[in-house]
Amino acid sequence: MGKATGFLDYCREVPGEIRPQERVDSWQEFAVPMEEEKLRTQGARCMDCGIPFCHAGQLLSGMASGCPVHNLIPEWNDLVYRGNWKEALKRLQKTSNFPEFTSRVCPAPCEGACTVGKSGQPVTIKSIEKAIIDRGFAEGWIRPRVPAASSGKKIAVVGSGPAGLACADQLNQAGHAVTVYERADRIGGLLMYGIPNMKLDKQIVQRRVDLLAAEGIRFITGVEVGKALSVDQLRTEFDAVVLCCGATQARELKMEGRELRGVHQAMEFLSQTTKSLLDSELQDGRFLSAEDKHVVVIGGGDTGTDCVATAIRQGCKSVTQLEILPRLSLTRQPDNPWPEWPKVQKTDYGQAEAVELFGQDPRIFETSTKSLLGDEQGQVTGVRTVRVEWNQHDGRRVPVEMAGSEQVIPADLVLLALGFSGPEITLPVQLGLEQDERTNVKAELGDFRTNMEGVFAAGDMRRGQSLVAWAMYEGRLAAREVERYLVGSSALT
Repeated sequence: MGKATGFLDYCREVPGEIRPQERVDSWQEFAVPMEEEKLRTQGARCMDCGIPFCHAGQLLSGMASGCPVHNLIPEWNDLVYRGNWKEALKRLQKTSNFPEFTSRVCPAPCEGACTVGKSGQPVTIKSIEKAIIDRGFAEGWIRPRVPAASSGKKIAVVGSGPAGLACADQLNQAGHAVTVYERADRIGGLLMYGIPNMKLDKQIVQRRVDLLAAEGIRFITGVEVGKALSVDQLRTEFDAVVLCCGATQARELKMEGRELRGVHQAMEFLSQTTKSLLDSELQDGRFLSAEDKHVVVIGGGDTGTDCVATAIRQGCKSVTQLEILPRLSLTRQPDNPWPEWPKVQKTDYGQAEAVELFGQDPRIFETSTKSLLGDEQGQVTGVRTVRVEWNQHDGRRVPVEMAGSEQVIPADLVLLALGFSGPEITLPVQLGLEQDERTNVKAELGDFRTNMEGVFAAGDMRRGQSLVAWAMYEGRLAAREVERYLVGSSALT
């Protein structure tokens, strides 16, 4: 534990940020690192709570509670408090392959389950995690770990997102020869092209990829398995195949005007922007531009927020974010008790930037899209919306349109941030893989075997759209089961 009375003696502090007005001209990360003394003080707030729900990694009421990868949080908080950063890094690396990713993009369900947060402010777990891993790289403590011996077994991992990379990392460290296939031109999956640079700097992703390559993992980009390369070829060449292709099938908006020019899926907008940024610092013009446009984002989740922030950096004229759900309360409600994920209203980075630049929160709650309007040239010009109220019907809440509440919001660019329905079906259908009712590949958690011999599935492709931490966890567990399949036992955790 940290200091016995630390949670009583010290208040919660989080890292500062560059002001929105200043950071929107940059695509760089904007968090300001905390001083070491402040970080040690925050570590001292971690109490000896007996049962640390923070690293329980469970689902409560359908949402994550605690750390999905089961980080040993109280242990490394105590080590940071005592100034033993190198040992803290060792504890962190026992359970997490890529803390530099989760400490930047994870919504921190660990903090939602923190015991101190039951009646006060939780420990700043995420900030301490980030400080540990960043210091590890800065001090040169993190170096390539080349396996001492080879098992002679060869494994192909399809997909280089967090699940695929975690699986590859584990298997490689166990002495197996791992090849990772990625259809994009860079390794990283959603870490590279699905998350904007100001949220996760791509140099940080590439640094880890380079480290994994130095440790012996072979990466092949620009190859789509199922098209340029058949799975039959992989099964012939490799002893096992692990599918970690993600849940990249975007939900569609089926309504009048969907075919208009200027209406795009959010991930198309975000990935093109990041690729152009990396290729040419946006000089090649090969991306969807929001410059001088009225932008409407349909969808209120993290992807929607990323679209708002990206549109602002591109120089949009205005940005509006539509959310069909009601605005949440500012505090936990009786039906949302600790240690469940706290369903409370927050203002994320994109909204904070819009407030400062345009003078108001871009979000309009309890609003449904009726249709998309266009001009004679087929260009989108507006979004027709209607306000809704949520009523009980047959034991569940349903949205009911409010009469006389229709309005038209001007729009030159409409971005659909409606989440993902599951994995793309081409590969599962081609392989004859069994799928569940949500089109996810059928493979039991803890076993990860598909109905095809020697083929495993993990991450969002198996469980559906989820957190980066869940994907990493599944990649780790899948690696263990692959090793058991190949050699009969496994020491991987």
